[in-house]
Amino acid sequence: MSNVGAVLTLACDDELFALPVERVQEILDLRPITRLPNAPSQLLGMIDVRGNGVAVADLRALLGMSPTADTEMSRIVVLWVQNGEDRTIVAFRADRVIEVTALDGDEMEPLPDAGLFNWRDRIITGIGRRNGDLVTVLDMDRMFDGLAPELSAA
Repeated sequence: MSNVGAVLTLACDDELFALPVERVQEILDLRPITRLPNAPSQLLGMIDVRGNGVAVADLRALLGMSPTADTEMSRIVVLWVQNGEDRTIVAFRADRVIEVTALDGDEMEPLPDAGLFNWRDRIITGIGRRNGDLVTVLDMDRMFDGLAPELSAA
């Protein structure tokens, strides 16, 4: 078990996810996203954030979930990821942002190191609980790692 600190909790369908709040720069209402030609399906395009172009990914696509229509609860989360020696500002569109909180007991369990959990593109840091419900803690660096060349080019 390891301590996590404050997290931002999100939901896609009935699934709960969390990421360290220290990574989050801001949470935005939906806004127009400028599409990029020939971009991978997970990359929705670019938005302007305080005069800077920021690439926006689809969280559902990054998680391997089927697409769904935006709602009044959909948000864009702007955060930083570590890309080698550099920090890159990116964003993702999420179904719902729930709250900034702490996991129960401020603890996260790592995934067991068994054959079932050794998939190559694992983007999960561990599993925590919030009010007794399981919460998947996401590894934002790994999640955006596959998009790093596209983000740099954008």
